[in-house]
Amino acid sequence: MSEPVDPACWLCERRLGRKVQHHHPVPKAKKGRVTVPVHPICHRAIHANFSNAELARIGEDRGALLAHPSIAKFVRWVADKPPDFHAPTRGPR
Repeated sequence: MSEPVDPACWLCERRLGRKVQHHHPVPKAKKGRVTVPVHPICHRAIHANFSNAELARIGEDRGALLAHPSIAKFVRWVADKPPDFHAPTRGPR
């Protein structure tokens, strides 16, 4: 029997903590139904950098989000933080 795998954040792939949010890669307002588990800080980073229209065009392509310079920088920065890490989220610069 295999060991259970700790759930990971869809965006940063770190282990999830006590607080988990469910992100719609395609926003509900754009008819998205699928949700993925993310850290609250990762969820805020996504919405600080992309409009709903942009997210709808990107769809479930996580790689396209990670290719964005601000998201790539964020994911590198948050990589060694604990699962329930919290900090203010900034928009694009």
